[in-house]
Amino acid sequence: MTTMADKVFDEALALPAEARIGLVEKLLTSLNLPIQPEIDRQWAEEAEQRFSQITYGETELIPADKVFNEIRQKYLKK
Repeated sequence: MTTMADKVFDEALALPAEARIGLVEKLLTSLNLPIQPEIDRQWAEEAEQRFSQITYGETELIPADKVFNEIRQKYLKK
C-alpha cells in the first residue's frame, strides 16, 4: 500500500466496529461489485427458473448418488 493508504488504514482501524463495517461497505460499493440484494435477487431468479424447469419436465433430474459415483469413478481412479 501507499503511505497515504497505510495512514487511512491505520486510522480506520481506530474506528468502532460499526463504523469500520460501514466503511468497508462503502469501499466495496465503490468497486461496482454486485451488492447483497442484487446477489439475493439473482439467486431467487435462478431458483425460480430451476423450479419451473423441474415442474414442467424441462430438465432431467439425476439422483445425487449417481452423480457422486460418476465423479468418484472419473476423478478417484487408482
